[in-house]
Order: sequence, then C-alpha cells, then structure tokens
Amino acid sequence: MADDLLSKIHQLCRDIPATHDDLALHAELAASLVGAETCSVMLINGEGENARMSIAASHGPLAQDAAATLVARGEGLAGHVLASGEPLLVDDILASPYAALARRPTAPGRSLMLAPVRIEGRVVGTLTASCGGTHGCFCEQDLALLETVALFVGRAVQLRQLRGILASRFTQLALSRELQGAAATTAYQKPDHVARLLARSFYREMARAGFDSNQIVQAASEIIAQLNSNLARHHAREGRR
Repeated sequence: MADDLLSKIHQLCRDIPATHDDLALHAELAASLVGAETCSVMLINGEGENARMSIAASHGPLAQDAAATLVARGEGLAGHVLASGEPLLVDDILASPYAALARRPTAPGRSLMLAPVRIEGRVVGTLTASCGGTHGCFCEQDLALLETVALFVGRAVQLRQLRGILASRFTQLALSRELQGAAATTAYQKPDHVARLLARSFYREMARAGFDSNQIVQAASEIIAQLNSNLARHHAREGRR
C-alpha cells in the first residue's frame, strides 16, 4: 500500500509541472488519483466575518447551484475544514456525525474527502472529492493523496497571482507602495484585498495626474462598462453550449 501511495504521488509530480497554475487540471488529476466522481477547488475571498469561499475550479458533474454557492467559515463541511485547517474523510455523510452540516441532505450515500489548501501556512481554501451511491469509497490513503494535491493547488494559486502581478507594472507599483516594499509582492494576497489596493491606487494616481472628480467617475464607469460587456459575452457563450 505504501508503494502504491508513493507511485501515485510520483505520478502527480510528473503530471503537474512546477510552473502549472491550471486549477481545473489539479481537480481533474485529484479525481483520477482517488477515484472520485467530482472534485472541486474552493478559494476564500473577503476578510473576517465577510470572508466566503466559492468554487474556483472543478472536475465532474456538480449541482446546478454549486458555482454560485458562497461558503462562510464553519458553514457546511468545507467551511468546517476551512475553520479547523484539518482534512476530513466521511464514508457516508448522512450516517456520520457531520450529517447536520450536509448542504444537500437529500443526496443519498455520499462519500466525501476534504483537504485544506494552504499558502504560507494560511488556509485559503479547500479541495473536495466526492462520490455517490457507493458506501465508503475512499480510504486514508486516498485522503493522503488529496492532501498532497492540495499542496500543489496552494502553489498553483500563488503562482497564478504572482504571474498576474508580474504581468502588470501598475499592479507591481501599487502593491509596492501600499505594502511598503517590493518584497511584499512575493507574498500571497487575497484577491479582494488586492482589488481594493488597486482601486485606491487608481484613484490617487488619477487625482495626482490632475483629473477632476467627474473624469475619475467616467473612468470608473468605463471599467464597469467593460466588465458588463465581458459578462454579456460570457453568458452568450454559455447559452450556446
């Protein structure tokens, strides 16, 4: 069993290059390694009581409302793992002590595993694998594999953010000023926190350049218009599938 575990970890290291930040690939490989029907990566956004997790990538069929679901710390199994920072293996959610935490209590016989996703010691999300209709389809070895994949997920999330920062001189400058030091840009920052930093920097830079309030409002309106246009194109593509 130990040799099989090492073989699968070796396969994981081979299939996920050190420079790969595709979270959907991580979810797909995790599902393949542990024999899961579905696998999803949830990442946290927000601070304090307003912090919520949402699905950032997935593999396999998910419930229709899953993509829009927001999970608070301590809410449901994912929120429980986010709060505790400990992995969890559940043979049958409805027959377990966690039945009250089931987000879909009408789904029969679901076996679940959840592992925390960490970056620099902080839990920033969860990796969940599940299968339905088969009692106890996961074991402790599978949980160890899922935890290993979660380590790769944390690295991928950090790599994705760092690539975005390095690709934007404005972002580098804003973070350097706000966080008071270029070294701070190498540490992972929650996306909503970075967005607020950029918004404040955007306002200050425009004001410093001599733009008046109306012109700054027009610039902000253009950003919203671009966002709405992008969302409309996305919804149109989804509608054609």
